[in-house]
Amino acid sequence: MSRKEDAVALIKASLNGETYLNYKEIARITGYHEKYLLKLKKEILNGTIRMVHGNKNRQPKNTISEEERQYIIDLYKRSNVSIRKFCNFYGKRSYSCIWNTLKNAGLI
Repeated sequence: MSRKEDAVALIKASLNGETYLNYKEIARITGYHEKYLLKLKKEILNGTIRMVHGNKNRQPKNTISEEERQYIIDLYKRSNVSIRKFCNFYGKRSYSCIWNTLKNAGLI
C-alpha cells in the first residue's frame, strides 16, 4: 500500500470508530502533515477523494513538438554560430531547451 492509501484507511477507521488514533498519531505513522490529513478527511466525507493525481500520464503543456525539434536541429546544422548566439537568434525557446535538443541529436 502507498502512504496515501494507508492514511485513507486509518482516517476511515478513525471515522468509523474502529481505532482511537488521533490525527497527530496518524501523521506520525504515515509521514503526512496533520493539515493534509484533515484535507483528506474532508475529501473522504465529500466522496471526492482520488488516489491517483489528475495529471498522471499526460503530456506537459510546454513540451516541444517533434516538428519544432527537427526545425531547430536543421536550422542549427545550417548555421555556424555558437549555441548562445543561436538561442538569442531563435528566441522562442529557452537556452536549456535548445541545448538539450541539440545534445540529444548529437550535435554538441
